[in-house]
Amino acid sequence: MSAESDDRERSRRDFFRTIAGTATLSLGGRLAPLRAAPARSAANPLRVRTITAGVPLRDPRDLARVEAALGVLERARQRFMEEGYEVQTLRITTPAFLAHADARTRDAALAPLQALDALTTARGVRVSIGPVLTADRLDTELAPWVAELIRTTRNLNATVSVTSPDRGEAPAAATVAARVMADLARTTSGGIGNFRFAAIANVRPGTPFFPAGYHDGPEALAVGMEAAGLVEAAARDGDAARVTERLRERMNAAFAPVERITSAVARREGRVYLGIDPSPAPGKDRSIGAGIEAITGVPFGSASTLGACAAITRALKSLDARTCGYAGLMLPVLEDPVLAQRATEGRFGVQDLLLYSSVCGTGLDVVPLPADTPVDVAARLITDVAILASRLDKPLSARLFLIPGRQAGEVARFDDPYLTDCAVMPLR
Repeated sequence: MSAESDDRERSRRDFFRTIAGTATLSLGGRLAPLRAAPARSAANPLRVRTITAGVPLRDPRDLARVEAALGVLERARQRFMEEGYEVQTLRITTPAFLAHADARTRDAALAPLQALDALTTARGVRVSIGPVLTADRLDTELAPWVAELIRTTRNLNATVSVTSPDRGEAPAAATVAARVMADLARTTSGGIGNFRFAAIANVRPGTPFFPAGYHDGPEALAVGMEAAGLVEAAARDGDAARVTERLRERMNAAFAPVERITSAVARREGRVYLGIDPSPAPGKDRSIGAGIEAITGVPFGSASTLGACAAITRALKSLDARTCGYAGLMLPVLEDPVLAQRATEGRFGVQDLLLYSSVCGTGLDVVPLPADTPVDVAARLITDVAILASRLDKPLSARLFLIPGRQAGEVARFDDPYLTDCAVMPLR
């Protein structure tokens, strides 16, 4: 390691003791780059991001069902590992059994949910209980309850649904979701609780990715992939005009054995096989931003970025494998070093991410915003996501990461294995 690299690593360790850093990005009228260099895909461009078990749990005290699912997940992980795959996480989704609950019922459920979290966390498994509100109504007691739930658990996830069957968007529910995000920014260290909460729009059961995932029906099994490296590999393999075809070929070849393994495990365990969510989720070493830049030849956010997003989505929508969940392009700003770098350089903004969601995507995912963003402004932004989802009949979500103590343009730094340094984005 060079002296410069050594100094950079020492500096990063110093800063990573807290959730947020202090440096601003203005430097002589230009944006200073982050210390972390943009990631590039690892030698193996594919890992299993999650094996997710759907459990028909109606009462969080029914731990026998949970214990059974934990065994299934551990055996499934072992099978994938025997086949040479890296499995990043194991997860459980439940029905939205608190979606219509009143404040008293929610309060009574808090202790059992904390016990459920303790059990599953001890086994290295994450849980999502799905939407705790599905009606378009102002529930003034919900935001502090969700904040307490997230604050007192380690791996429990929850959502608020911001679309309704009769109207499409649900603006009252969007206001509730925005209040939850504001409360989480205030009550969890560095606002980290917003990593486990989202407003979901038109998201159906069976999604293996969190925090949006929830379940409906009998015991089931699904997988979500971390396949951003396949996008970059396909883009670097030849003519950009044929990237959809090449990506489809690569994904079909990569997902066929994954489907074979998962469906075989599901049959053996007596569970319904829901499919693969092929959304090319990135990691710190597998950047979807790098893949898109390999297609366009210009920095993410430049003209032609929308076209590249559409090309990737066309491949995702035409795969041979059974798909579930989003099955769309993920652009999680804080999880992707290249996206974070381009956001820091001011090459794209929140409205651009909304635009990209119209042809692909999962919505606004881990987007860093100032914690003092007014609730009504955040609610309108969430409603915009809901309108897109309902008009285009596609699943989208909003996971707004409100950063305490940081204004737009200042760097937020994270001591977290899944998050990367990024400038807080302005919300114009």
